[in-house]
Amino acid sequence: MGQYKKLWLSLIAVLTITFSILGYLGVEVYRQAPPFPEAYVSADGKTVISKDDVLAGQSAWQSTGGMELGSILGHGAYQAPDWTADWLHRELVAWLNISAQEQHGKMFDELNADQQAALKAALTEEYRNGSRMGADGKVVLSDTRIKAIEAVAPYYIKLYGNDPSMEKTREHFAMKNNTLPDETRRQRLANFFFWTSWAAATNRPNHDATYTNNWPHEPLINNVPTTENVMWSVASIVFLLSGIGLLVWGWSFLHKEEGELQLPDTDPVSKVQLTPSQRALGKYVFLTVALFIVQILLGGLTAHYTVEGQRFFGIPLSDWFPYALVRTWHLQSAIFWIATGFLTAGLFLAPVVNGGKDPKFQALGVNALFVALFIVVGGSYGGNFLALSHAMPAHLNFWFGHQGYEYLDLGRFWQILLMVGLLLWLFLMLRCTVSAFKDKNADKNLLAIFVASMVGVGVFYAPGLFYGEHDSLTVMDYWRWWVVHLWVEGFFEVFATVALAFIFYNLGLVSRKSATVASLVAASLFMVGGVPGTFHHLYFAGTTTPILAVGACFSALEVVPLILLGKEAHEHWAYQHATPWMKRLRWPLMCFVAVAFWNMIGAGVFGFLINPPLSLFYLQGLNTTAVHAHAALFGVYGFLALGFVLLVARYLKPDYEFEEKLMSYGFWMLNLGLVGMIATSLLPAGVIQIYAAIHDGLWMARSEGFMQQDSLVMLRWIRTISDLVFIAGGCCVAWQATKIVFSKGTGKKTA
Repeated sequence: MGQYKKLWLSLIAVLTITFSILGYLGVEVYRQAPPFPEAYVSADGKTVISKDDVLAGQSAWQSTGGMELGSILGHGAYQAPDWTADWLHRELVAWLNISAQEQHGKMFDELNADQQAALKAALTEEYRNGSRMGADGKVVLSDTRIKAIEAVAPYYIKLYGNDPSMEKTREHFAMKNNTLPDETRRQRLANFFFWTSWAAATNRPNHDATYTNNWPHEPLINNVPTTENVMWSVASIVFLLSGIGLLVWGWSFLHKEEGELQLPDTDPVSKVQLTPSQRALGKYVFLTVALFIVQILLGGLTAHYTVEGQRFFGIPLSDWFPYALVRTWHLQSAIFWIATGFLTAGLFLAPVVNGGKDPKFQALGVNALFVALFIVVGGSYGGNFLALSHAMPAHLNFWFGHQGYEYLDLGRFWQILLMVGLLLWLFLMLRCTVSAFKDKNADKNLLAIFVASMVGVGVFYAPGLFYGEHDSLTVMDYWRWWVVHLWVEGFFEVFATVALAFIFYNLGLVSRKSATVASLVAASLFMVGGVPGTFHHLYFAGTTTPILAVGACFSALEVVPLILLGKEAHEHWAYQHATPWMKRLRWPLMCFVAVAFWNMIGAGVFGFLINPPLSLFYLQGLNTTAVHAHAALFGVYGFLALGFVLLVARYLKPDYEFEEKLMSYGFWMLNLGLVGMIATSLLPAGVIQIYAAIHDGLWMARSEGFMQQDSLVMLRWIRTISDLVFIAGGCCVAWQATKIVFSKGTGKKTA
């Protein structure tokens, strides 16, 4: 550890403490997850809905695309309703009307204020306290509630079928006709929707809050933020301000500027002869940008389905490529191309670490990994298609078709293959670092943190394999966010930071000490908030107050390191002017400048917008989440991946210069297109929804009538302009990378 001992001990302490918290409270997730009652029964003991009915409904929901068609517990797509909030409100209204008819011979809206208040009080008592699970594992439902369930279920059975009366609604929800052809499975699907609403409306034993911490907002049964929600929301802001203050003080007193380095006259990396494994990376660069183009084209089609639910400018595409499938491919492509970009950067750097040499059969391993990635991408896409077209037997869906969980939609078999591919990548990376550690005279600290970040990328996709088809949504979400939050947002970010430090050190732009210190400090800062901050995705997924408290406070700390991003952006921008030969790397560096900007805006501003529990209570499941997702996922990790592959492409063909006009158009159109998507469509739509969610409840903000009002439809049409700008920019950048990779050395010679 040497001179970096304190930094290493700090990082080890951070990882030990934060993962202990994540693991300890993970046990709480399992213990406190909303149960699957053995049966919902009538007063005379007759089974109304069994546990098997609910679990079969969960499988049926997964086979329709799950979170890619509407949302459950606030997680998923935004065009169709949140099925939890929607079922709950419909059932409550049905209960009130049935009770009003039985007691007063009128509909509920026709009653006077006192009569309505009395029925609402009875409704709240029955739903919040009167339907708890008994010691025998059963829930007794009143006759009125059973009638309400029977009144509501046909709506969903017809909606997911082919009933002509629901055709316009299906179009508004971007659902294809016969989304779930089998009527029995549609009935089970309705049972599953009921179970999620039961968890959202029923108080935990010995508590006055529901299993979902009173989410969603539903005034009819007093589903409003809990006292703990408000308290920990305030605490999260205090944590944020304290963290910023400590960072500024620490930076002011501990940071030391180094003297100016003597920069090399020529690019040191370009002097090293490419190894066979590095030369094999051209196809990785092409696969990355090809998947990028596929993803943004699918994104444009997904967005268009929100205004013309079953067609693309009159063409009935949804018969073969419905919204749920297109959105699935859109999100999977994002994960695939961004991950491929990061893997490409690692494989390029590995021989550099090894002194410019390949271990034996390294090139063979790189080629084998490419084939594996190709199989996973093609196989998972095919499985998604067969599952959502219901050409695949239902019992094979989870393993080979569609899991139904956003970002982890691919079947479990393809998930396992992807994990094998990541382990192969890690093996290829590690075998290049072994010999570097054998050099007794070299400083191993930068290499050690680089290896640690590699292990994080190679291993932390595995938690996505830790849940099963019929596990509780709460348990599934716990492991799902280990992947989406920790793997992508955590270890990818640490790997990117360390990889850039390693690159800039090898280019002679920073000293080894600066690169090492920056990597260790950044890793600690990212992880101290990022690891326990995983819980901020689980506030309302069926967890308890300790998880809400930890998630709120630690995730607020994730914003703290972003305070320094302005300085980071300036440094990356300045590198291109540091020495004449750095101008050749201008566009990869500009991508890294964009990363700093979008990290501040997308992860910082828009991330914290939906971070405090009180805020997310009303905003979960609205377009404000999409604002954060687009700005952070592409703005940060997308630009990182593009920067990496452009850098690799540049060194694969050192005699080829970037075409200034093509790259300038591409870079700025990507940024302007992303700004346009957010500023002219997603954010305004989200703000309009926020008012409805606070005033009436989530059911209203996601309802058919609300989403089809002229102003929101217009905003979705306006987005088309920004989408086209973004797609054009993406095509420019992808075309540049492709031209470099497939060039034969006939491009302009560099100065």
